[in-house]
Amino acid sequence: MIKKSFIFYFFVGMIFMNCADTHGGKSINSSVNKYNIVWTSPSFDHTGSMPVGNGDIGLNVWVEQKGDICFYIGKTDSWGDNGRLLKIGKVRIKTEPQIIFDNCDFKQELDLQSGKIVITSQGNWQGKKQNIGISVWVDANNPVIYVDTHGDTPLQFGANIELWRTEPYDLPEVSVSDLLENRSKPGLLNERVIVEPDSIIDGKNHYIGWLHHNKKSVGFDITNELQGLSDFFETGPIIHRTFGAIIKGTKGEKVSDHELRTSKSKDSRIEIYVLTKHPSSPEEWQNQIEVLSGKIASESFRERDKKHKEWWAQFWDRSWMDATNNDLSNPDDSSAFFVSRGYVLQRFITASAGRGNYPIKFNGSIFTVPAEGTSGDPDYRRWGPGYWWQNTRLPYISLNTSGDFDLIQPFFKMYADDIYNLCKYRTNKYFNFDGAYFPECMYFWGACFTNDYGWTKMEERVDKLQDSRWHKWEWVAGPELVHMMLDYYDFLPDQVFLKEKIIPVANDVMKFFDNYYKVNNEGKWVMHPSQALETWWDCTDPLPEIAGLRSITQRLMQLPDSEVKRENIDFWETIKDRIPDIPVHETELGTTLAPAGIFNDKRNVENPELYAVFPFRLFSIDKPDIDWAMNALELRSDKGNSGWRQDDIFMAYLGLTDQVKDNIIARATTFDKNSRFPAFWGPNYDWVPDQDHGGVLMKAFQSMLLQTDLSSDKIYLLPAWPKEWDIDFKLHAPKNTVITGKVVKGELQSLDVNPVSRKNDIVICTPY
Repeated sequence: MIKKSFIFYFFVGMIFMNCADTHGGKSINSSVNKYNIVWTSPSFDHTGSMPVGNGDIGLNVWVEQKGDICFYIGKTDSWGDNGRLLKIGKVRIKTEPQIIFDNCDFKQELDLQSGKIVITSQGNWQGKKQNIGISVWVDANNPVIYVDTHGDTPLQFGANIELWRTEPYDLPEVSVSDLLENRSKPGLLNERVIVEPDSIIDGKNHYIGWLHHNKKSVGFDITNELQGLSDFFETGPIIHRTFGAIIKGTKGEKVSDHELRTSKSKDSRIEIYVLTKHPSSPEEWQNQIEVLSGKIASESFRERDKKHKEWWAQFWDRSWMDATNNDLSNPDDSSAFFVSRGYVLQRFITASAGRGNYPIKFNGSIFTVPAEGTSGDPDYRRWGPGYWWQNTRLPYISLNTSGDFDLIQPFFKMYADDIYNLCKYRTNKYFNFDGAYFPECMYFWGACFTNDYGWTKMEERVDKLQDSRWHKWEWVAGPELVHMMLDYYDFLPDQVFLKEKIIPVANDVMKFFDNYYKVNNEGKWVMHPSQALETWWDCTDPLPEIAGLRSITQRLMQLPDSEVKRENIDFWETIKDRIPDIPVHETELGTTLAPAGIFNDKRNVENPELYAVFPFRLFSIDKPDIDWAMNALELRSDKGNSGWRQDDIFMAYLGLTDQVKDNIIARATTFDKNSRFPAFWGPNYDWVPDQDHGGVLMKAFQSMLLQTDLSSDKIYLLPAWPKEWDIDFKLHAPKNTVITGKVVKGELQSLDVNPVSRKNDIVICTPY
């Protein structure tokens, strides 16, 4: 353990020199390109794919040995008949001349700065010098995929649609959250779960295309009927959802319903327009995508390209973390590079899938491909289509600090808007009182997983809650959702968001706990039955919920009186008095955070006692009783630095520099052994690419360098930063604060704080 002293630096001397001296007069990220991924040979198959996307549409792109460019197309809202998030499809691009030829100099590069995959091939072929250049990218501002040329060699493109959902077939592999995981219930289910085929568009002479139309909604009605939710929905979110794509090209000629060929030129280009529409008929969808493609094409390609590059330039300029090794005794140590690269690549993947209509799927995002040991279905993902709160939040916990506030919106939209309204309805119907509880596991519309809830109808039950004990009383999602919304508000004070979103959700979450649990003689809730995450099943007074409720009531009561009504403050004060104390127990190390006041029956491998450190930040550097948390970390029974494990973050918030450094290096250098791309993490506990693994990496790396205090305006710099790593950085902090600086051998060489008024809130942490 490295102890820390806390030294306040004010606006004096070189420490606050303007970062224009460091960044050439501009606040720009000049380092991102050194983390580009470059391959000098083609790939054998989809396991050698690179990701690229625009926030809603994502591609897995690879070049095969013979030179064909292939890519799967994923989308954030392409929910199929069975409630699974399906791929839009697959496209193969052939070129004339071929990309791969004898003795060619081949390169495939993920150009992070431009958000493009750039493919080049140079050499002599058939007595001619070939200089082939191709870019594959998804327009940052429009739902269109481009494959375009930029070399000296004229090219002809042939785009081919390659569908695998061509005939109805039985769902080959069922995962835990599939709507009809249990197919054997008589009188309720058809034992067969059919995957319906896509449809090729015919009869058009200037484009080719395909679509998937949900003509049925398997399991949605049954699930809602079982759970007493049918009356909540006027229309279902699955039935009549239609998604697909059309392909156009430069002077495109339709060869067949599956193939389009362009003219041969130095400006040859394929454009693939992608659309999801709900509800819609195939005819309506086709009409809309034609109109959409025409509208997009009315703007020049050069202008679209320019705006795309501008979006990615401003994205990379929002923030950066670029660490380098300064240990001259170990010049071959590349750990700082690998951690920085992992951070940059994960941030790119998040941006490529984080601006759609639904939150990022933790188990693969929109970048899944057929996996070894499965049926080869690119739509398959372990754990299925459902959302687990504990997993879903992890790609989002770093986004305030990186300034990526736009990427958080789909997360808030689903949980704090759509699902929140269903949670209120469900709470009132099940318990006949007001409030809202958020189950750990839900489908994208808010129902619990069918098999978790069970097959007895809600109206016939005494106990209205789900049957499955894995999450039956796991209710930390509500307090943590409010906590994350308050974090967002701290960074971007938005009074409308506070009054219309945060306060209503917070009050309903508190009302649920207040109505559900009785109070003892001391006026405190006796929180039983309960559980501590999935790990401890038989609990009283679980720490995660207690820490979450304590944190959000404290934060809400710190809001200025002018921003909230008096009745809210009175209510929060009442709730604050009823929340039990943080549970602790005595151990060989002394007083130690405990998973709950009473805890028995361990079933999983989480460390719920450390949720008081993160996400709820009640115990951290410069706070009292930090030794309780230190003891809990030391005595934790389950350890690791992969997947959703948060050890790295706990260590950073406790100032344990050496430990978090070792953990984060291991995390950043461990990716899927079957994948060529070095930030396709996993499968770990989940699936490839594992978004929890990368989400924890990002938050831990940030927290080593910068932390903020929930109860004051303090901004801590270098709380767990290793001296042997230098870093150039730009990060965000509460109150619209942007901090740009450079650290050399453990000391700040430059620091710029905007607004200037926040400089007095900076606390530099130095070891002693």
